[in-house]
This record gives sequence, structure tokens and C-alpha cells, in this order.
Amino acid sequence: MALRVLKTALSLRSVYRLQRIQAHLMSSNAGAEVLFERVGNAGVITLNRPKALNALNLTMIRQIYPQLKKWESDSETEIVIIKGAGGKAFCAGGDIRALSDAGKAGDALVKDLFREEYILNNAIGTCKKPYVALIDGITMGGGVGLSVHGRFRVATEKTLFAMPETAIGLFPDVGGGYFLPRLQGKLGLFLALTGFRLKGRDVQRAGVATHFVLSEKVGALEKDLVDLKSPSVSDVAQVLDSYHKQNTLDAEKPFVLQQHTEAIDRLFKASSVEEIMENLQKDGSDFAQKQLETLAKMSPTSLKLTFRQLQAGASMSLQEVFVMEYRLSQACMMGHDFYEGVRAVIIDKDQNPKWKPSTLAEVTEEFMEESFGSLGDRDLIL
Repeated sequence: MALRVLKTALSLRSVYRLQRIQAHLMSSNAGAEVLFERVGNAGVITLNRPKALNALNLTMIRQIYPQLKKWESDSETEIVIIKGAGGKAFCAGGDIRALSDAGKAGDALVKDLFREEYILNNAIGTCKKPYVALIDGITMGGGVGLSVHGRFRVATEKTLFAMPETAIGLFPDVGGGYFLPRLQGKLGLFLALTGFRLKGRDVQRAGVATHFVLSEKVGALEKDLVDLKSPSVSDVAQVLDSYHKQNTLDAEKPFVLQQHTEAIDRLFKASSVEEIMENLQKDGSDFAQKQLETLAKMSPTSLKLTFRQLQAGASMSLQEVFVMEYRLSQACMMGHDFYEGVRAVIIDKDQNPKWKPSTLAEVTEEFMEESFGSLGDRDLIL
């Protein structure tokens, strides 16, 4: 009897899990999750899941990609603008809970989501029309992928940027292997490993955003952009520059990491994560100690994957980076730490993940080689 009850409970759990995955794929209000408008000469994309902080799911990706390609080849559309609804977030990331459920259930979402998301990210990076992302609010993970590869990224005082993936057993994907090593010095590696958060003007100072505009002026800026007649890239830049120059908020404040820039470049200049840890331990400063404590909480597997991802990505094309990152995504979906990270941070919220392996030394070179190795006919094709 007890066995039958257990089996019933397990089968119900599987049913609920599959229902959540299906809801992710075929949301009943799928049409409302992304809004598309033609305004003047502009195609405007609005991420419209404000209650979920505009978190990106597969349904949304499957709507945005064909519309972006259509506008790119449409002679009537001169510029593409993307923004988030609700005032709190541009896009707070991907729907990782659904991804975790899918992985446990052996669902194809773990392949489809990464593949189609990276194809969309690449389409943004290669878009022939001026692409303007209004990153007014929280911009993390998947939201970074929808913005950072575009020609223009407009931050406001409400922007909060981070790539926090090492804390959940992942790596800073969506092209992080391309844009992070191209930031000044070792800043990108520092952001990637620690998940450090940048706010407001600092997002632009770091090079993640191209412009910094007051949140209350974003509506007027958007109107000026859609009113442009046959704008060139330089016409768009001119409008954005004028708004950027008008905004003096926090102009006198130094960059949040300015006093630590030299230390970051020195301590994170290393041939391995272990060497970075040694550098931090030897340094002994408060800043170094704080980074040691932060890195000690992260998945050792994620730290090692991320270090090599950025090391390799520094000399790769954007397309090569996405191929590499797709391989890494599939390695993470086959592993332990992603599911444990989601449990600790999203589900149980105990913030106490039990990583396996639990130390950097236990992450083998064999595992690393396999994670970066070709998937053969399952590799991402762009």
C-alpha cells in the first residue's frame, strides 16, 4: 500500500513538472508576453512579463527571432528598439526554474532553449539595422543577451547589471565569452567569476552600456528615435549622445570599482582559477579577502568553466563563442551543480548549495576537455 502511494506521489510530481514545462513552452497568453509595434520607421519590441521581471522563455524567443529578421530585411523598418514593460526590469534573465524542471524530466527544452536563444543573440549581434536596447531596470543573464550585442545599449539610474551564473552552477553565457574579455583589463573576468553587480552610470562606464540617460527621459528619447527619417547609425548615435550629455546624474562620482581597478588587473591576471585564489590569499587586503569569500561560495565547476570560456573567447568571433557556449550549456545540463544551484537559490532558497565536486582541485582536466569538446552533429549551427 505504502509503495503504491509513493508511486502515485512520484507520478503526480512528474505530471506537475511536465505541466510546468508545457506552460513554459505554450503559455496561454503567449501573444502578450512580447509586444511588437511599428512606430514611425521603427520596429519596437516590448518584453511584457512584468510580474516575472520580463524573464525570457522559449515562447518569447520564438516570437522575437522571426520578427527581428523580418524587420531587418524590411525596407520600411529603419531601426529596432527593445524595452521591458513594468518599470522594474528590462529582463532579469532566463526562466531557469523551467529549465531545471526540464532537465530533470529529460525534456528537449534544455537543448532547444539554449540553441534558439543563442541563435537570437547572434541575430542581434549581426543585425544590419541600428538596434537600441533600453535597459531601464534589472538586466541579467538572458536580458544581457538581448541587449549587449546590439549596437546601442542605454542604461538609466535604475539599471542593475550582473552575470550571476557561477552562483547557480552555470556560466555567463549568451555571449559572455565574447563581450566580457573585451571589457577593460580584467574587469570582465572579475564580473564573470564573482557575479559583481553594476548599477546606473557604472554600467556605461564599464562598457556594458553605450549611453546613460535619466529613466524619466527614456520616453522622450524613444519618441525622438522613432521620429528619425531614414536614420544612419551616426544619426541614431547623435540622438543618444545628446541625451547622454544632458544627464549629469552621478557624473562626479567615481566608477564603483575605480579604487580597485589596479588590484583587479593584478590579482585576476592568472593562468587558472587556483592561481587567482592564491593571488587573493597572498594579497591579504580587505578587498582581496572579500573576493575570496565570494568565490568560495560559487560552484567550483562553474568557476573553472567560466575562466576557460573567457580565456578562449578573447580570441574568438562572436559565432565561435556561441558554438563553444552551447557545448558548455549541454555539459551543465548533464551535470549536478545547475540543479543544486537552482534548488538552493530559487526553490528552497536556503542559499546553501552542496556543490559536487566541492573543490577546484576535484574538477578534472578530463571533465573540462569533455565540456569544451565537439558535440558532433548536435553542435550549434549558426
